[in-house]
Amino acid sequence: MASNRQTIRPRLINAPVPVILPRKRLSSFYFWYYGLLGLLHPFWPLFLVHSHFDATEIGQLLAIQMGTRIVSPNLWGWLADRSGRRVSTIRWGSALGCLSFAAIFLSEGFWSMALVMALYSFFWNAVMPQFEALTLDYLHGEPQRYSQLRLWGSVGFIASVLLGGFWFESRIQDFALAGWLFLLFIWLSSLTVPPLDHPPQRDSGRGFAVHVWRKPVATFLVVSFLLQVAHGIYYAFYSLQLEQQGYSRGTIGAFWAFSVVAEIGLFLLMRRWMTNWTLAGILIVSLALTAVRWLMISHLSFSAGALIIAQSLHAFSFGACHAVSVEYLRRFFPAHHRGQAQALYSSLSFGAGGAVGALMGGLLWQDLQRYTFDVAALLTFLAMVLAIVYLRDDRYETRVPVQTNAD
Repeated sequence: MASNRQTIRPRLINAPVPVILPRKRLSSFYFWYYGLLGLLHPFWPLFLVHSHFDATEIGQLLAIQMGTRIVSPNLWGWLADRSGRRVSTIRWGSALGCLSFAAIFLSEGFWSMALVMALYSFFWNAVMPQFEALTLDYLHGEPQRYSQLRLWGSVGFIASVLLGGFWFESRIQDFALAGWLFLLFIWLSSLTVPPLDHPPQRDSGRGFAVHVWRKPVATFLVVSFLLQVAHGIYYAFYSLQLEQQGYSRGTIGAFWAFSVVAEIGLFLLMRRWMTNWTLAGILIVSLALTAVRWLMISHLSFSAGALIIAQSLHAFSFGACHAVSVEYLRRFFPAHHRGQAQALYSSLSFGAGGAVGALMGGLLWQDLQRYTFDVAALLTFLAMVLAIVYLRDDRYETRVPVQTNAD
């Protein structure tokens, strides 16, 4: 019987032997991590409504959760790169995030909920950038296979969003317990991932900032920020938009799940797409389709058929954009800066961008509700224009070669 563990080339220049790819262990972590997101994105806002918070407060609370990504990934990324102990950083972040979230069972009112969300997300938001860097370390030489591991995160998202939609239809108060259990399994799965630690690094004189301020790198970060501002609006208010249209929570969960089914299909095709297209080309097409998606949600959410089409575009707005972003970071930065690079990307996009989007969405929803997703479309269009004008650079646009070894 064939083993699921495969021998590939390691990233480490002086490594004397091939590195074994722990496919199931990496996939398991993605499953539980994105399974938690399958609870947070659709059901956090509904849980907060159940807890008697208004739209502005919901936007502020979700902005706190996203805003901790501005600080924590950079701090933990610097620590992981300097200590050379990336897996230990992942395990500690997972454990402390789980412990901090347990305080939600004692929280009452806005400020105690804000404290819970700030504490747990400070640790939890530091985990995935380091895990992405670890995955790239294992996949060095075969980065196009990233999607084959990451798709298990999409499977976890679908499972949790479908089960959550069924369970929370009448028991939304159980959301807190479900979230804590997922955090527990994230920590337990981190314990099974074998270390691939590298020696502590010192700056060689060509500092991290030198890479950041290159025009294509800076453009990529701005584009990522704008895209995640739009997604921050979506994550905070998509479920509320559908609930106002009369859809049940089970149906809302099904719409979320369908979007990630489309994402899985994209991940299965991404390897071949990356061998035939440049990264900039994939990103520009994906941004254009993302803007169309927001416009459909804004103006056609009364139609279930239109929502299915809009949610299928999640394959591009998240799946393709994320896979391209991970590969861009691998090309933009040398190996010993990769943890910090993942952290910076997470901070500026999912952190600052997501927080601004949640806050902006809260204000729009309160006073200009009908234009909320139109603003998301406008921001995504601006990101596309910037990518067309400033992102292309032949140094980073070489197509990923097709590997001859079997999957």
